Amino acid sequence: MISEYIRLLKARNWMKKNQPFLYSWHAYVGFELDLFSQFKDPKTVREVAAAHDYQEELLTRWVEVGLAVKHLKKKRDGKIKTASKFSLPSSPKNPRSTGVILKEMMELHIPTLLTYPDMLRKNERNTFDNDEHGPTVARTSSLLEQLALPKMSKVIKNNDIKSILDVGCGEGGYLKRISQKHPDITMTGIEINGDVAESAAGNCADNPNISIVHADMQEYEPEKKADLIMINNLLHYIEPEEREGLFERMSGWLSDKGTITVITPILHSKKGEEFSSVFNSFFSAFENLYATPTEEDMMKIAGKLGMEIKTFKPIITEGGWYFVELGRA
Repeated sequence: MISEYIRLLKARNWMKKNQPFLYSWHAYVGFELDLFSQFKDPKTVREVAAAHDYQEELLTRWVEVGLAVKHLKKKRDGKIKTASKFSLPSSPKNPRSTGVILKEMMELHIPTLLTYPDMLRKNERNTFDNDEHGPTVARTSSLLEQLALPKMSKVIKNNDIKSILDVGCGEGGYLKRISQKHPDITMTGIEINGDVAESAAGNCADNPNISIVHADMQEYEPEKKADLIMINNLLHYIEPEEREGLFERMSGWLSDKGTITVITPILHSKKGEEFSSVFNSFFSAFENLYATPTEEDMMKIAGKLGMEIKTFKPIITEGGWYFVELGRA
């Protein structure tokens, strides 16, 4: 009898732990189909289903969950309206919508983590398709820009930066934001994904001081040395054994008093250990992605370059994301 009671307590505990997933799932579906915009003005489920040829029963189920988690509210006439909630993602038409983090989590991270039992049994790993997932990952990475910008601006000011090289520039968000405050700085972004590089070039088209190059950093050779090299959200694409060599190569692209900044999750970090461990579980599920560095790894790399770590601070505490500045010793 006692064992059955304990069993029920355990089951109830897991149900409680999984309840927050409902909020994420509901927000993801709402973002992916732009349903929050469609219910911005009060409408019936039938009206929205008919207008977009959705299955009315499934849409009804989604609405019921939305009412339960208070993402939606029902008017007196029975029509449904999107709740005025700060946390809800904006339309997918908005390139800066936070919904992209839900999209990456639901379409990439969670499905990958669910393959762990099969991978362990078969002793196999997945292959990360950069062409398929690169654009989504680039948009997700752009969410770090706002948080990292003050630290980046401080580095630029303190080191009198005149030229910047962004290695793995994504959609060019960092460069564009920096250019708005520092239009006199010459900037170059290199990006391996062709579609993402094209998007970056379009995003930076109005900034004559920014040039985007579609290239592999392993083969790239800059025309001039840079005062600042930015390496953002990139290290998990590089094998740990190759990172020191890559940093040594990039240090040759630096001017005499050059600086390197790195944004990356840190393994076994003092802040956000739960998320950083999950990031590494995700990365390790792919044969072409790799575990993120530890603080000791970054100190070792700095020492090899004859540099020192001047800044080592979290930018997203919950996720274990850190901003690291390497300067000449």
